[in-house]
Amino acid sequence: MIDDPVSDRRILSVRCISPAPALTIRRTLMIAFALVGLLPALVLGLLAFERSRAALHREIGRAVERAAADVAADVDAVMRERLLNAVTWHHLEVMQDLRLGDVDKRLSAFLANMKDRYADAYRHLHAIDPAGSIIASSDPLALGRSIPSAGAQRRLGPPDDHVRFELPTWPRPGQVQLRIRSTVASRFTPGDIGELVMDLDPASLEHLLDRMSSPQRQALLLDAGGRLIAASAGLRGAGLLPGHSARQDGATQLQPATLRLAETVLGGPVIQGAALTGLGHAALARDWQTWVLHSRDAALAPVRKMAAYFLILLAAVGLATLLVARGVASRIARPVTALTDYTRAYLDPGGPPSPPPPASGELGELSRSFVGLVGDLQTSQDTLVKASRLAALGEVTALMAHEIRTPLGILRSGAQMLAAETGLSAEGRELLGIIETETARLNRLVATMLDNARTQPPRRRAQDLCTLVRHAATLMAIATRKQEVQIRLDLPASPLIVSCDAEQITQVLLNLIVNALQAMPGGGDIRIGLRPEPDRVWVDVDDQGPGITDADRERLFEPFVSRRQGGFGLGLAVVRQIVRGHGGEARAGAAPGGGARMSFWLSMSEETGS
Repeated sequence: MIDDPVSDRRILSVRCISPAPALTIRRTLMIAFALVGLLPALVLGLLAFERSRAALHREIGRAVERAAADVAADVDAVMRERLLNAVTWHHLEVMQDLRLGDVDKRLSAFLANMKDRYADAYRHLHAIDPAGSIIASSDPLALGRSIPSAGAQRRLGPPDDHVRFELPTWPRPGQVQLRIRSTVASRFTPGDIGELVMDLDPASLEHLLDRMSSPQRQALLLDAGGRLIAASAGLRGAGLLPGHSARQDGATQLQPATLRLAETVLGGPVIQGAALTGLGHAALARDWQTWVLHSRDAALAPVRKMAAYFLILLAAVGLATLLVARGVASRIARPVTALTDYTRAYLDPGGPPSPPPPASGELGELSRSFVGLVGDLQTSQDTLVKASRLAALGEVTALMAHEIRTPLGILRSGAQMLAAETGLSAEGRELLGIIETETARLNRLVATMLDNARTQPPRRRAQDLCTLVRHAATLMAIATRKQEVQIRLDLPASPLIVSCDAEQITQVLLNLIVNALQAMPGGGDIRIGLRPEPDRVWVDVDDQGPGITDADRERLFEPFVSRRQGGFGLGLAVVRQIVRGHGGEARAGAAPGGGARMSFWLSMSEETGS
């Protein structure tokens, strides 16, 4: 152990200023400045790049989705035109020739004319009788043939309930059949005379998909079951023909994901590697889906270009930061090194060394104040010890003054009552008994606090909590009567036995009653109730004061926290300390009828059978 404090400080100083063998202050400052300059630039640059990349990626995905939505809108326009033809044609007078079997071939001529007028819109147009036999057709070779009954269909609903759109079918590999049926009603007799059957040509849908495709982007049209209805030229050339299932073949499986932007792998000559996919839904044919596939490499080329620019910029910023850090570190290190040499020389035997060269700013101030630093530190330590002792003494003194106040008030009130009596009555004898009890308790309390500034461990005995509450209410009867406050007790008929220190719990009850009195200077009621639970019992003390804010509920139990003018803020702190010493807890809350509720709980004694 070193007795000489000066020698101790000198040894400590030698240990603190010993330099690391391989790390000089200049190198340390240079590394620090480089990190301070590079790390924020790197983090901010990465953050900016990531946000820009994400925004660009989202915009590319939205562009692909907009393309898919545009394709779906075009498909809707084509199908709407076909359905509008069906709605218009089945009402024409020429359709009534079905009733006569189209003897004059006028209906067949009409259907052939409509097919030619709409170019590649229809493969065939047929008019069939109720038995399904073709009566009139745009194809003369089809007359007399039968068309099977309709499969799964969807009606358009009023006012076009007679028009139905059959779900796509694939009669043979690579061929899709799209058919619209329209019921023809007789104008002369009740009932229907046949149907107009329109076989759509999928080439019109393929031409639509071809218009928006490119070497980097392809489109396809699927039904609800994931089977291909039509595809753009690139996909058709790769072997994706109508009827192909996009839900079973892993090479073309489509999986929508977050933001409806997904990646799919197409193992073919059209789009190599990953592709961004956009999904659109046809509003008229609600089960149809339009997919646009865009090459991921081509779509994300701007992102890669932006990443290259970012790396170049980061390298330039890093080089500039290193050059600046080297110059600044050298300038700062010179006076610091001189001050370190001066400190080493000061610790060596001999006379005081020459002071380091004058420096400006904080380093110069450090050099001038170094000699007086140790003396000031010792003075500060002595002052801190004295302040700590004074603070502890003040806390104990305040605690003693607060705890003495309540019994002194009771003694004073009792003395006043005795002074008013002409003779010693029964009430006087009761007051004398109270004076003796409180005086003895006060003496023990003062002696305890003088021995130790904290509450002693409780001396537990089995006590009836109802009796302790009645005793505390009796002790405060004079004070409550003077303040026009009435204590109302809500106690069970049977005893509630708890293991506690009777004096300490009495002190808790008195503190809570005093706290309630201080909250009601204008009078009112104080309610003290017991709430037994299976393993513990709650004690509630309710007042009719202004209540407690949520922010103050926990702080009220801390020492020296008081909302009352002139209060020490120790009463509730003593309550929590005593209750916790008994293994319980104290809480503050709102009373049911307004005001504040101070509660604490104690464990039930085993003697109660709980």
